[in-house]
Amino acid sequence: MRCGPLCRLLWLWPCLSCVPAVPMRKVQDDTKTLIKTIVTRISDISHTQSVSSRQRVVGLDFIPGLHPNLSLSTMDQTLAIYQQILASLPSRNVIQIANDLENLRDLLHLLASSKSCPLPRASGLETLEGLGGVLEASLYSTEVVALSRLQGFLQAMLQQLDLGPGC
Repeated sequence: MRCGPLCRLLWLWPCLSCVPAVPMRKVQDDTKTLIKTIVTRISDISHTQSVSSRQRVVGLDFIPGLHPNLSLSTMDQTLAIYQQILASLPSRNVIQIANDLENLRDLLHLLASSKSCPLPRASGLETLEGLGGVLEASLYSTEVVALSRLQGFLQAMLQQLDLGPGC
């Protein structure tokens, strides 16, 4: 008689049961640490201090501002938009920040799965497809406003993580 997959699974079961799960407290702490790191990276870019995150800049309305109610899905969607904006900028200042946002989104997905939240992989907004024209007209302004608003959003996100955001 052939054992097949069932026998292999039964043989591996004791090994798999010994593998410790990642504690969600550690994931949440890692998420907060990464947020603080990104905020520090943005602060180190000197020209981001010149614009308030609440200031309205005509033509840059596609860059998200602060959200009053942050859930895990809202955080992920907003980070996807910022990630898409930063990836479109030619500045070398934002490459690492864009990579950090991808890692932050992965950590958010781990937090969501620990809470049994269905968190679909957000890919940004379709309205950002026409971003090229805005970028050609105002690269510097787009970078400054995006980083300034991202910094404010990340600080709000950090506060919300302490409160335990919903799905």
